[in-house]
Amino acid sequence: MPELNIVLVEPQIPQNTGNIARTCAATGARLHLVEPMGFKVDDAKLKRAGLDYWHLLDITYYENLQDFFDKNSGEYFFFSTKAKHIHSDINYPDKCYLFFGKETAGLPEELLHDNPDRCVRIPMINNSDARSLNLSNSVAVGVYEVLRQWNYPALLTEGKLTKYNW
Repeated sequence: MPELNIVLVEPQIPQNTGNIARTCAATGARLHLVEPMGFKVDDAKLKRAGLDYWHLLDITYYENLQDFFDKNSGEYFFFSTKAKHIHSDINYPDKCYLFFGKETAGLPEELLHDNPDRCVRIPMINNSDARSLNLSNSVAVGVYEVLRQWNYPALLTEGKLTKYNW
């Protein structure tokens, strides 16, 4: 199965990270958490948002971005409202990494500046009151775009009713 990696840089809200952990668990994506974070991993809100999916997670923690880059290599894609490329116009290769910044500020601008062709955005209306999507929603959009391009490898693509036969 192809490998998809989600990188959260300094997440601040435990419920968002818990929701993202659940998305990763349900899709087989690996989760990378870059500190400092705005909560402790044993935070009850984090655990509650992830429900009982924690045992399905492949999760790695890093002291900072430099620690992450020292330990990983691959094709990186940086999701940002400041990007010029639309997320669905990119071809995502196996073993790619999707980066998402903290809820209060996004990814560091230096990172975006140094990687303009790897910066992608999810289209939104042009209104200063709608600054960005929720972090967990943005991750879900990114994850499912990659998986759609890969034809949903190893994922169930149809369900069935429990009481009726189709």
